[in-house]
Amino acid sequence: MEKPVLVIMAAGMGSRYGGLKQIDPIDEQGHIIVDFSIYDALLAGFEEVVFIIKRQNEADFRERIGDRIQKYIKVTYIYQDLMLPEGFSVPEGRVKPFGTGHAILGCLGRVKGPFAVINADDFYGRNAFASIYEYLCTHPDDEKYRYAMVGYILENTLTENGHVARGICETDSQGHLLEITERTRIEKKGDGAAYTEDDGATWHDLPKGCTVSMNMWGFTQSVLEELKVQFPRFLQENLEKNPLKCEFYIPAAVGQLLEEGKAVVEVLPSSDRWYGVTYHEDKQMVVDAIADMTRKGIYPEKLWR
Repeated sequence: MEKPVLVIMAAGMGSRYGGLKQIDPIDEQGHIIVDFSIYDALLAGFEEVVFIIKRQNEADFRERIGDRIQKYIKVTYIYQDLMLPEGFSVPEGRVKPFGTGHAILGCLGRVKGPFAVINADDFYGRNAFASIYEYLCTHPDDEKYRYAMVGYILENTLTENGHVARGICETDSQGHLLEITERTRIEKKGDGAAYTEDDGATWHDLPKGCTVSMNMWGFTQSVLEELKVQFPRFLQENLEKNPLKCEFYIPAAVGQLLEEGKAVVEVLPSSDRWYGVTYHEDKQMVVDAIADMTRKGIYPEKLWR
């Protein structure tokens, strides 16, 4: 098997955060969140990282992260442009990329073996990288596509500062994913959480301790060919209805493969706390958490010497 590659989705501009949050420093050394993900990925065994970015942000990414880490890990850039398949055109006024599924579709022809996918602005924890790397090294496709997802406890992934989007997961007794439902507006409610689908008019409680996706996936190359087939279908169904905001999400694409019986997705449980910067107010929580882990010796003060 080819060695697994780490794919990092970093094309979002962080509209709720108010800036290019992926390259906002979180400590006195100038590290950004993805520095810690790449450091943990290296320890797990990854030797190549692929950044999916907007073309206009490449200089910033090279300066703030790519040029610093290229002595330690191979770095590749893929651009998430507003390119659509033949027969479709970008709606007038559309500036938003077409979602996470569209982002990793850009890896088609570029990534040749198994790969893990993460968000640039989420802190996943070291155990997550170790478990997904091991899975990718030992689970080639057979009669089914063999995929993995790191699952987090919902309460460990919430912010005090607004709403978040999470994939709510249902699993079987063997820890295989049965269904994943994307909830785009989840908020903390007391010691639990609830979601709304009508801008807050009604709320629905979520089960405490339920498993959620933080977009940390492990795939074989087969997923890229499947996305190539699914994306035009998605556009056919959604582009006219919601031309400026419709998005092709990874969970929806994976859910389709589960429904068709083509894939098995093993959920790799993580009890780690998620840290991320959805809102500008979240930054201090991340700063404090990283500082604490550095004091405990989990990370050195300077990751790249």
